[in-house]
Amino acid sequence: MSQSVGIKDVARAAGVSVGTVSNVINRPDTVATETRARVQSAIDRLGYVRSESARQLRAGRSRIMGLLVLDMGNPFFVDVARGAERAARQAGLGVMVCNSAQNPGEEADYLSLFAEQRVRGVLLTPADATGRNIETFRRHGIPFVLVDRVAEGTTECSVSVDDVAGGALAVRHLVDAGHRSIAYVSGPPGLNQVRDRRTGALEALAEAGLGPEALRELPTERLDVAAGRDAGARLLGLADRPTAVFCANDLLALGVLQAMYAAGVGVPDDLAIVGYDDIEFAAAAAVPLTSVRQPAVTMGAMAADLLLEETEAEGAVKPHEHRRVVLQPELVVRRSSLSAR
Repeated sequence: MSQSVGIKDVARAAGVSVGTVSNVINRPDTVATETRARVQSAIDRLGYVRSESARQLRAGRSRIMGLLVLDMGNPFFVDVARGAERAARQAGLGVMVCNSAQNPGEEADYLSLFAEQRVRGVLLTPADATGRNIETFRRHGIPFVLVDRVAEGTTECSVSVDDVAGGALAVRHLVDAGHRSIAYVSGPPGLNQVRDRRTGALEALAEAGLGPEALRELPTERLDVAAGRDAGARLLGLADRPTAVFCANDLLALGVLQAMYAAGVGVPDDLAIVGYDDIEFAAAAAVPLTSVRQPAVTMGAMAADLLLEETEAEGAVKPHEHRRVVLQPELVVRRSSLSAR
């Protein structure tokens, strides 16, 4: 059939009004048995499928939740999406997952798409450090929850991990192992997570009586394996190469590990490596990777629950109270950092 079948076609075929067809679809108990059977027969014969988008526009409530993450190539965000999707399904909702690719322009486009689709709400890991995209989206009145980012200076809910504590865990572990010169492969400096992990690293060094010069930062434009390999090459070129490296995520750490392996540098004997996120590949690496674990699935589920709570409270006597949930990271020690100094 070249043309889609509409509700008017069903009404014409069944010899009833459009309102009767609507009642059969939405309130079948209000329609006489014989009429209901005639309408249902026409629906089956014509292959009519209800327009969910039209129904949502009439009801003013979508059954779709938006999720916009920094990088779907990163297993950490896949796990965040899994947690969000699980919570949404339990509430009878679907999740539209989009990837900003760490690009503020793409983030703005997807937020506009969510507004056009009138989604129920949005879970967002911001790519735009200026906050302009969030400010623009806020004007649409669509609820949103920040994920993997503390809602500083905003009234929205957020679910994040204490990245300052996570950075301190990683570097404290390296200092305790005897390292006094540590590289930080940091990723894009505009990301709050990158800055917070650096702050934690410096705090751990200060605790040990070491100054900020003990941390050599190697920024990268992206948070992926290729950027990690590039950082590893730069690390190899340093005349006074640090004995350990802390990476802002596991993909960077795996790239550094590849660069060391290709250059014949032993891990952990010549260079200790610690990553962040504890993705599944960390334990499966050629040299199992020490990493700071984030509860990614829990983070996604909690963020979705907060968003659902807010949308269900619309119009209620007791208004929704925005909350900032901060989860604690955990250091998972594996062979990549176990050299004796």
